Amino acid sequence: MYFASVVLLLFAFPVASIAVEALWLHGGADLTFLIGKWFVFWAVGVRLFLAGVRQVMQPQFTAESIFGIKDPAAHAIVREIGFGNLAVGALGLASLAQTAWLVPASIVGGLYYGLAGAGHVFRGSKNFNEQTALVTDLLMFVVLGVFAVSRVW
Repeated sequence: MYFASVVLLLFAFPVASIAVEALWLHGGADLTFLIGKWFVFWAVGVRLFLAGVRQVMQPQFTAESIFGIKDPAAHAIVREIGFGNLAVGALGLASLAQTAWLVPASIVGGLYYGLAGAGHVFRGSKNFNEQTALVTDLLMFVVLGVFAVSRVW
C-alpha cells in the first residue's frame, strides 16, 4: 500500500495532471510552470499532508515500517514530524489556489525531501519502504529544486 501511494502521488497523478492541463490548453501553457504546479500540489501538498495525518493519527506506522523502531516512545517524535508535514502540506495544497505560493512551497517541500533523503542515505540497513522513501525523496528534491531555480533565476 505504501509503495502504491508513493508512486501514485509522486508520479502518476502529477504527470496525468500535467498532461490533462497541457492538452486542455492545447500546448499554450508553460511546461515548466505546469510541472511545478502539479508536482508541488501532489508531492508537497497531498503527499506531505496525508503523511502528516497518518503520522499524527498512527505514528507507529512511520516508526515501525520506515525506520524499524518498535519502541512506543518514538511515537511522540513521529507525531511532531507529522505536525510539520501537515504545515508544509497545507502550503502545497494552498498553492493550487494561490500561484504566488508555488515557489515558496517548492523551496520548502524540496528542502524537506532533500534533507529527508540525505537522512535515509546515511542510515545503515534499509528495508524496502525506506529504500522507496530514499529514492523518491531525492527525486522530488531534484524536480522541485529545478522548478524553484527556474523561477528564481
